[in-house]
Amino acid sequence: IPLLRRALAMSKRPLLLFASPWTAPAWMKSNGDVRGKGTLKGKAGDKYHKTWANYFIKFLDEYAKRNVTFWAVTAQNEPLAGLFTPPQAPTIAFTAAQQRDFIAQDLGPALARSPHRTRLLMLDDQRIHLPHWAKVVLGNATAARYVAGLAVHWYLDAIVPPDWSLEATHKLFPDHFLLYTEACTGFFMFR
Repeated sequence: IPLLRRALAMSKRPLLLFASPWTAPAWMKSNGDVRGKGTLKGKAGDKYHKTWANYFIKFLDEYAKRNVTFWAVTAQNEPLAGLFTPPQAPTIAFTAAQQRDFIAQDLGPALARSPHRTRLLMLDDQRIHLPHWAKVVLGNATAARYVAGLAVHWYLDAIVPPDWSLEATHKLFPDHFLLYTEACTGFFMFR
């Protein structure tokens, strides 16, 4: 928070902050650990999913008490990485259908009921998952009404041309923006 305040004070324009979760508490996950492969227990609409959605609101509440607001949150950082990550990485695995249902039944309504005007971003993973992921989530009218845009990572960009992923997705869902949210160089050790 002190670093955020310093950055906000130094900026000539307002900074738009977004947050992206890595994992839920261990007791909410199917593997009983914040690390490794695991999903939220149960299914969308149940106590685990509603409680996880309320964690987002509590997070926003606590930062707001300290005069820090978030422009957006993502439903999950790298939801498919949860299926492939090393055992020590903190994550939650979601399929597109699981993320759709979580957004439609739990996270979307929780954000809409909250006093926060925080936008919701979906995917927050590699663009190779587009446009499929967008079709599954935004193809559902209930989920789509809660989603402002798609968060995209660039690590595997060389695999799928932008017109097959970004352009195709934009043509299908022009009212939802596409935003690169994570990238770095040196990701592949052999480069």
